[in-house]
Amino acid sequence: MLLTTSLVAALTVLGGEVDPARQWPAWRGPMATGVSTQADPPIEWSESKNVRWKVAVPGRGTASPVVWGDRVYVLTAVPVAGASGKEGAGSGTETRDAGAGGGGRRGGRGGGGMSEAPTAEQAFTVMALDRGDGHVVWKKGVRTQMPHEGHHRDHGFASASPVTDGEVLIAHFGSFGTYALDLSGRVLWEKDLGDMQTRNSFGEGSSPLLAGEVVVILWDHEGEDFIVGLDRKTGRELWRQKREEPTGWCTPVLVESGGRQQVVVNGTNRVRAYDLKTGEPVWESGGQTVNAIPSAVASKDRVYVTSGYRGAAMQAFRLDRKGDLGGTDGVTWSLSRNTPYVPSPLLVGGLVYFLKGNEAMLSVVDAADGTLCVDGVRLEGMNGVYASPVSAAGRVYVAGRDGKVTVLRAGRTMEVLARNTLDDGFDASPALAGDSMFLRGRTHLYCIAGAK
Repeated sequence: MLLTTSLVAALTVLGGEVDPARQWPAWRGPMATGVSTQADPPIEWSESKNVRWKVAVPGRGTASPVVWGDRVYVLTAVPVAGASGKEGAGSGTETRDAGAGGGGRRGGRGGGGMSEAPTAEQAFTVMALDRGDGHVVWKKGVRTQMPHEGHHRDHGFASASPVTDGEVLIAHFGSFGTYALDLSGRVLWEKDLGDMQTRNSFGEGSSPLLAGEVVVILWDHEGEDFIVGLDRKTGRELWRQKREEPTGWCTPVLVESGGRQQVVVNGTNRVRAYDLKTGEPVWESGGQTVNAIPSAVASKDRVYVTSGYRGAAMQAFRLDRKGDLGGTDGVTWSLSRNTPYVPSPLLVGGLVYFLKGNEAMLSVVDAADGTLCVDGVRLEGMNGVYASPVSAAGRVYVAGRDGKVTVLRAGRTMEVLARNTLDDGFDASPALAGDSMFLRGRTHLYCIAGAK
């Protein structure tokens, strides 16, 4: 994937020129592959080593932080005490069996008690923190509302990561609005696309894509599905395409082929690519599993798509094709082994790194031909993983739900460089910029960096 025109042209936060490649402007970084080509964070850390700062984040959310200039941006949903008659309601939710009254119109029964119903209004909040010391520069509540449905108990009402081009920050809270802010916290526009009805009341989590002058929002739920392109400056709807998918949580990815920019979206029924300017479909293919959550990663001429719930699937698609690619040479290789459920893959150095299900079991495949280099090797001492792996300075970082982060040397063999532990747990994906790694935990945001 190439940097968007808006990113390449973006100028400054607070008056100086900013190199987009040195920022972490979106959930999967400047190239949407999970890679920073400029960052060099530490290899080892603990609560008493290489923690530059640690700041409590109010409320709850698994939105990953993004970094631009001297600011770190993060989204959260804060329960409003007393607003629902249940003052001191903690996270503002209570556990329930989603199959017994929760869920969406196509969801049916299920959920196994994994959803939580809302018990308090939520203040949907955007925060900007100083990159140097972590102090809150500004905090903006964009909406306060009682949610119409719940969320998966492991997440919250702020699961979509923000995105910026150095001029605007897009904060997407799904059913609770999409907002464009300037980098001083002023709301430029807002858009309400309706209320999602998610399967088993598991909640929402697809992050927006900011591509030049277009903001792309995916709206897959148990009602009428669509993907929509909004004008970056005004929020005006530019195009909309209907979709037919169950609830989805993947984030659209921008790719380019033959001078044409495409938006690639994973899906249970079909993987699809849309023209960025018009929204018209370009190509599609079946072959993924149900609950196709991971987002795609792309090289110059291929895009790699994977899923791993109730099955395993990974496919490499050519970007210069049109129409239905199923059964054609538009699919260059496929794999049906050890693929991820929630974490998205990482593409670096011609290799695709991915986890099995939500387990700390890593595989590495050659992006050119699908040859397995590392086949499902367990990362010692780690338990579950929701966060997507990231890479910088020839290293791969895998953050776990138990507060452990394994650092590996990037390559065709498994070489562990360090195993680190912090007191928090990590479901959000790390952000890498400069000499730092930013880790958003369940209660705190950490800046991991060496001594200045």
